[in-house]
Amino acid sequence: MIFEMSALSCAFPGCRWSVLLLVLVLLVCSALPIDASASVYPLRGTEGSNLTNVTTKKAFPVIGVNYDHVRKPFEIALWILLALLMKLGFHIIPRVSSVVPESCLLIVVGLLVGGFIKVIGEKPPVLDSQLFFLCLLPPIILDAGYFLPIRPFTDNVGTILVFAVIGTLWNAFFVGGSLYALCQIESVDLAGIGLLSCLLFGSIVSAVDPVAVLAVFEEIHINELLHILVFGESLLNDAVTVVLYNLFEEFYKVGTVTVLDVFLGVVCFFVVSLGGVLVGVIYGFLAAFTSRFTSHTRVIEPLFVFLYSYMAYLSSELFHLSGIMALIACGVVMRPYVEANISHKSYTTIKYFLKMWSSVSETLIFIFLGVSTVAGPHAWNWAFVVGTVVLCLVSRVLGVIGLTFIINKFRIVKLTKKDQFIVAYGGLRGAIAFSLGYLLSDSHPTRHLFLTAIITVIFFTVFVQGMTIRPLVELLAVKRKKESKRSINEEIHTEFLDHLLRGVEDVCGHYGHYHWKDKLSRFNKTYVKRWLIAGENFREPELIAFYRKMELKQAIMMVESGQLSSSLPSTVSMQNIEPKPIPRVSKKQEEEIRRILRSNLQNNKQRMRSRSYSRHTLFEGRVSHYLTVPANRESPRIGVRRVRFESGQ
Repeated sequence: MIFEMSALSCAFPGCRWSVLLLVLVLLVCSALPIDASASVYPLRGTEGSNLTNVTTKKAFPVIGVNYDHVRKPFEIALWILLALLMKLGFHIIPRVSSVVPESCLLIVVGLLVGGFIKVIGEKPPVLDSQLFFLCLLPPIILDAGYFLPIRPFTDNVGTILVFAVIGTLWNAFFVGGSLYALCQIESVDLAGIGLLSCLLFGSIVSAVDPVAVLAVFEEIHINELLHILVFGESLLNDAVTVVLYNLFEEFYKVGTVTVLDVFLGVVCFFVVSLGGVLVGVIYGFLAAFTSRFTSHTRVIEPLFVFLYSYMAYLSSELFHLSGIMALIACGVVMRPYVEANISHKSYTTIKYFLKMWSSVSETLIFIFLGVSTVAGPHAWNWAFVVGTVVLCLVSRVLGVIGLTFIINKFRIVKLTKKDQFIVAYGGLRGAIAFSLGYLLSDSHPTRHLFLTAIITVIFFTVFVQGMTIRPLVELLAVKRKKESKRSINEEIHTEFLDHLLRGVEDVCGHYGHYHWKDKLSRFNKTYVKRWLIAGENFREPELIAFYRKMELKQAIMMVESGQLSSSLPSTVSMQNIEPKPIPRVSKKQEEEIRRILRSNLQNNKQRMRSRSYSRHTLFEGRVSHYLTVPANRESPRIGVRRVRFESGQ
């Protein structure tokens, strides 16, 4: 290259310095990093001056900060971490958790966090309705619906529906009408609030909240009857709340109400509730049918349960149906078939993931409630806010007493005064009411007043009623929940009583609860299980399936606790045990078994006829051949006349 440059300089003596300058620039640019070499800024001088390039070398960035790039996932992770740490801290301090419910403590944490955010000059985040209904609420409802105790729920479904439908309607109209009468008082200074606005507000605060009920009732371990009554009401009143809210909001915009509107509102209630149930049943059957073919890919089994359930919720919300009803129906329908198809490891994954997911969502909801309270804005009116709290209590008490008086006329197990008090006192309000109030448009003149009153009602029910319900349960000596697990003996006796009551209904010619339950069970065994359960498992009797599942769980618990020797199969291998197909009995073998049974029964019958008994010697052990108790061969006492009676008499 030196010779080439020499020749070039000889040929063109004037461009030697230009070539040297070009080589120097190329060397400098090649020595710079990519980012630094790109940072060459031309500086334009004054007019007529030559253009000069000034190069500045930028140091290689060893560390950098780009918070905007990770802001959203980072803040979400921080909120979840804060919720988990708070939940962990409450259970570490038993004195606090035994007196104050966890929901109250989480709201207090939210208030402190919201206050700190506001002090440093930032705007506290608000519990957005879309975030609540689409992200936080579904895990809690799915967990409740999937593990819903079916037998207590079906046995009390009539009572639950009465409380959920008629009770919610009573609360909405009583609270709304009473508040409208209160607003007509001149000293209250709320004459601008009309009847439709009050009824809209009454529909928001009338429904019992499932999140708040779960948070409180699971801590006090109330008995199964009261728990399923209050919690079932909080689940099923979603359809009534949605219909009333949409109905009164539409009436408020239009300003007039006709008879046709009322009729369409009633029709809308059945469409919303039954439509949500139908959507949930369809997705539940799809999930069960899909689980038939997952025997070779066990790792994806839990995902089908979660995704089908969430799709049921989203599909219901897409058509303005009840998403809560869809989730409950989907969980109840899919569970027996899915658990018959999936492995035990998948069942454990589903169980603990749902519990974890619902617990985190519940914690975030209560924390966000506290933060949203600080965020504001609020409009305070003593008469309206205090009147709302009092009217909610009065309407709940009157509704429970009046409906229970009617319900007890049709119930075998009556609801006592203590039960009525717990049902009335356990009607807690929560985040659903707040989210419905937050959905009101900003143009609504009383939006801030309604939100303030809703938050006050939530705080009163969660703090006052939630903190005092435990000592009241202990004071009234209300029956608590039994922590014992079901045994095979209880299962046998339960099935026996069901068959007995079913037979009594058939003898009486009454098509009651047990008759239709038997019809549904026969249809399920004959047709549905054949299509939704893989292999020959659908032929297995329910009692044997229950016994096999119970034995497997007990064996796993004994291996994990070290009660069994290590030479036995490990927990992992036991979890992967697949149920063997049930051997089928041929027609010939079945006839042989029947012949042997008939001959043995005939022999026993002939023995019974050939032998006569005394009612005195029977208890003295004369029939030791038929009893397992050792015989007492003493002769009968003198003066006792023996009475002989034949089997045919």
